[in-house]
Amino acid sequence: MPVKIAIIGSRGIPNEYGGFEQLAEYLSVGLVAKGHQVAVYNSHHHSFKESTFNGVEIIRCYDPEKYIGTAGQFIYDLNCILDARKRNFDVLLFLGYTSSSIWGCIYPKRPVILSNMDGLEWKRLKYAHLVRWYLKYAEKLAVKYSKFLIADSPAIQSYIKKMYGVESQYIAYGASICEKVNDKVLEQYQVSANNYYMLIARMEPENNIELILNGFHNSHTNNKFLVIGNMDNHFGRYIYKKFSTDQRILFFGAIYDEQITHTLKASCLLYFHGHSVGGTNPSLLEAMASKVLIAAHENDFNRAVIGSDGYYFTTINDVQELVDHVKISSQEEKMISNNFDKIKNEYNWQNIIDQYERFILACF
Repeated sequence: MPVKIAIIGSRGIPNEYGGFEQLAEYLSVGLVAKGHQVAVYNSHHHSFKESTFNGVEIIRCYDPEKYIGTAGQFIYDLNCILDARKRNFDVLLFLGYTSSSIWGCIYPKRPVILSNMDGLEWKRLKYAHLVRWYLKYAEKLAVKYSKFLIADSPAIQSYIKKMYGVESQYIAYGASICEKVNDKVLEQYQVSANNYYMLIARMEPENNIELILNGFHNSHTNNKFLVIGNMDNHFGRYIYKKFSTDQRILFFGAIYDEQITHTLKASCLLYFHGHSVGGTNPSLLEAMASKVLIAAHENDFNRAVIGSDGYYFTTINDVQELVDHVKISSQEEKMISNNFDKIKNEYNWQNIIDQYERFILACF
């Protein structure tokens, strides 16, 4: 049964930003390929200006975030919701809730409202106490105004059940498999295969970047550590100032070329994933897809994905020990292989798209 679906809550497609945009792109294109009508709401700032993208309708709404900061996200979401009220959608899929659930009382009545609950946004350390209170309130509103909920991690699913007494459907993120490696990339980034460490992350405290780099700084290795992520915020500038004097630590800013990031991940000795808030994190899945040995921050979200097929850390000393002692042997090769199999069998995009379609159709 073809369904008319709108996706709200991302900056738009094609992906130019991050997790939700990536999900919106793969999911919308995949659902169109299955015969559904899909529209994605785009910020009017988005560089893609066509009316369709691979069969997906693009609806642009005014987004003042560029001019007035975070408050603009609320206005952008409001504009998307007001536009959706004028259209004849069967389903509205909200990706996240932080700036949309406050408008729940004016959600259109006809479509089924689905909300992907994202991570526990109110736990993010970058937010002031008042903001974190609001985010907890917004989470409550999302539960109230949504007909059905989607959790991208078993840990989030358990939290929603415990906190609100409601069920949610577990559907993870996906990752693309890219097995080609471009050796010239390593020369460009001043490293050689299996002789460096790295992380890719947004510069936010809850991603444990400072802890990881402190541990590396205290290590005895002569290998390099590559830090990839946009440094142009307060925390990013603080991290750069603190660690740029260590000549082993190299900062390369944000890199959006997937061939480059895949090559760097696939060729490094140990990839550090410090994310401590959120559900199934896209960057963790992408590391698994790149066949790299992973050291992850110890928490339920990361454990749910890689289980025993990786190393874990919680302290500076843990990181130092990993850097000084982990080598690639048959045990580590097995970890890498097991994680790659999880991508092929569970976290591949076609599987994720199929799960969304089945759930959407079951909601009627």
